[in-house]
Amino acid sequence: MRVKPIVCDMAEIYLDWNDSLDVLTRAYSAGLFTIIIGPKGTGKTSLVRQFASNMNKELQSVNFSLRTRESHLIGSKTLDKGEINFVEGILVKSMKDGSLLYLDELNAAEADVLLRLDEALDDRRQVVLKEADGQVITAREDWSVIATINPLSHVGTKELPPQLLSRFPVRIRLEYPPENVELEIIMRHVSNIGDSKLDDVKRAIKLSKSLRDAAAVEELYYSPSIRETIAFTRLLNTGILPKKAAEIVFANAYDQWGEVEFRKVMDMIISIFGD
Repeated sequence: MRVKPIVCDMAEIYLDWNDSLDVLTRAYSAGLFTIIIGPKGTGKTSLVRQFASNMNKELQSVNFSLRTRESHLIGSKTLDKGEINFVEGILVKSMKDGSLLYLDELNAAEADVLLRLDEALDDRRQVVLKEADGQVITAREDWSVIATINPLSHVGTKELPPQLLSRFPVRIRLEYPPENVELEIIMRHVSNIGDSKLDDVKRAIKLSKSLRDAAAVEELYYSPSIRETIAFTRLLNTGILPKKAAEIVFANAYDQWGEVEFRKVMDMIISIFGD
């Protein structure tokens, strides 16, 4: 579990190809919490960071896992030089500060953690600190929450309880962008892509889309993210042959599921890049 405050860098520009920033802005103005649903590597975190930057809001972030405990959100008592003190968790801090709380991979959290979080997300925007003699924390009016979840096909994810899902009435479905948009994203991350390499980058994007489509209908076990097409392009810039770069970045990931899966992907690579 990672808990960290983030100060967004204006230099990090999110390519808002489906007007998600506009939806987030309208939700914030209406006092509504938002959940972003989509597979890994579609830019969910980049979107949230860009929104926080646009709104000039400090971003408090929690990345959920099986190791996330109530104390990470609420806080805990500590003993320091003979004195017992209460150290506030990330949820309590954000409610008091009015910062933007980012709940990343929310559907990987345990049920007891979700139950405590649900308490703070209802219409009262309050949480009772039984850990601190029943103190009641009420969120500032400008407090806002954005959550992200991965599809249930991802390892470690669980279905969100309906009550908690209802706390996020604004839902953004974030898919992989069209091929021309993915190319623009790559070009923003990788400089000096020569004209001679551009066709190979486009082929890699085509390969990624084919692999994602195959994973969506469970013909393959893995769906590559935009990170991988960026990695392919960076590797290509070192002078490596395109087919070899594709094998390293894409095909080798499938070897963990056996030779058959690896061969399926290699056949696709050969059909796109040649022998």
